Amino acid sequence: MNQLDQSREIIKIVYHALEDKKGEDIKVLDIHEVSVIADYFIIASGKNINQVQAMAEAVEEELLKKNYKLVQKEGYHSSGWILLDFGSVVVHVFDKEVRDFYCLERLWRDAPTISLETL
Repeated sequence: MNQLDQSREIIKIVYHALEDKKGEDIKVLDIHEVSVIADYFIIASGKNINQVQAMAEAVEEELLKKNYKLVQKEGYHSSGWILLDFGSVVVHVFDKEVRDFYCLERLWRDAPTISLETL
């Protein structure tokens, strides 16, 4: 499986895991042309820190089932923003207030938003 196919599979798994935990306003940003950090950002919100943690745990668990390794995890215990780095795909799970404050979509406005259907 090539890198693009692998990234697309990761995105689909993440998206469904976030939906299963009632994640809100899930967005996928294609950042590969505007950054070397990753190819895609997935951004989602939860209503409170418990839901945010449950969403992050579900993402990690589902990707580990498919043998995708977590490169880095930040913010799990200390904030309303959990970052899960899977190499080509970085997942940002926010408490709604924290997401509104940081507004990653605005910071990365040059990156197109893609829909799950186009993958």
